[in-house]
Amino acid sequence: MKKSLLMTLLLLSSLPAYAEWMPVYEIRQLATTIFVDPQTILKEGDRVKISVLYDSKTAQFGRGGPLLSTQARSEFDCSQVRSRVLALTDFSGNEGSGKVVYSNSAEQKWEPVVPGSVSQTLWKVACGNDKIDRLPQF
Repeated sequence: MKKSLLMTLLLLSSLPAYAEWMPVYEIRQLATTIFVDPQTILKEGDRVKISVLYDSKTAQFGRGGPLLSTQARSEFDCSQVRSRVLALTDFSGNEGSGKVVYSNSAEQKWEPVVPGSVSQTLWKVACGNDKIDRLPQF
């Protein structure tokens, strides 16, 4: 467990210290805005890795207890239209601040990108298939 936490913290700490988070999606029901940091986009062939921040105005109850934000490193396959989470950390505070309440550095399984989902919006941003003119809201 300690090794997993250390790996996640090292991954997230290797990201630029002054992230330029860009809002790309809003979930009104959860009072949550989803951001990406365009400076963290890493393209490798048809695959793209990107940092994502889920930030809530109200406490969400997650894997390790109440949280207000989650930072994740996600990977998108542009040709096969699929995605997976590479690592994530839940925080008690907004914008990745406060106490770490959960961390997981295990790569998740590839999942298909569902039309109209958060994943599709993130896939479009990562793969360059869409310009975000306005913040999608659901």
